[in-house]
Amino acid sequence: MKTLKGKRTEDIVFTVVNAIILGLFTVAILYPIINTVAYSFNEGTDALRGGIYFLPRKFSLKNYQMVFAKDLLLTATKISVLRTVIATITQLFVTSLLAYILSRKEFLFKKQVSFIYVLTMYVNGGLIPTFVLFKSIGLTNNFWVYILPGMVSAFNMIVIRTFMNGLPDSLVESAQVDGAGHFTIFMRIILPLCKPVLATVALFIAVAQWNSWFDAMLYNRTATNLTTLQYELMKLLASVMNQGGSVESMKTAAASNTISPLTMRAATTVVTAFPIICLYPFLQKYFVTGMTIGGVKE
Repeated sequence: MKTLKGKRTEDIVFTVVNAIILGLFTVAILYPIINTVAYSFNEGTDALRGGIYFLPRKFSLKNYQMVFAKDLLLTATKISVLRTVIATITQLFVTSLLAYILSRKEFLFKKQVSFIYVLTMYVNGGLIPTFVLFKSIGLTNNFWVYILPGMVSAFNMIVIRTFMNGLPDSLVESAQVDGAGHFTIFMRIILPLCKPVLATVALFIAVAQWNSWFDAMLYNRTATNLTTLQYELMKLLASVMNQGGSVESMKTAAASNTISPLTMRAATTVVTAFPIICLYPFLQKYFVTGMTIGGVKE
């Protein structure tokens, strides 16, 4: 059975049902984000009543004013940006260099070295021994505690190495015939070809660095000039949450300053997620390609 336009009824039904299912799936994904933004722009006392879905019921900027009035916010933002940029560049270079070494067939101990790195994904020294080690080598109250400990990620190394294993060996062999060394091959041939997987790993590293706050609390708590944005926002949210544990006490606290733990949590979530959301569209095409190709081994 066909319609006037020559399409089968079954195809039209499938298209309509598929569009409805995908539309519902899209709404289910976007709703938590939209709801969080709506709460972040809503007055705290009114938000305690609930019933806010897509739009704020009583528009207010008090939550964001509270966030941006936080002491050390400018310093914390600068440190977060610096650690994200520096860590992304250094970790990407060192991890990809290690992945190139372990992808070479002529490297005799690549299985043993790979096993050691994979082992670190399942076994670690523990929090206290790690803290004692960092303190003994002078990494506490030090900016480089954000960079050096995570210089190499075993998971990211495996992703990049798998991608490199899919590249033709003839590229490296022809370059070696022309007299190129391994570092020249790595910089001029391998890295340009690994752009999709490198963009994917760069997004992983940037998100992890931007969202990290535990290392600032653990190693740089007393160094206010090295605090991070997420750590300061976490302290702000904790101070608001500690205003009261019961609903009545939260209402009393919110009535005096038109904020509440619920709206403050939403505002801090929006502030921390906004830079990553702005960055993701520029890396989306590389992200999809890198995950698809880097996850398949020949």
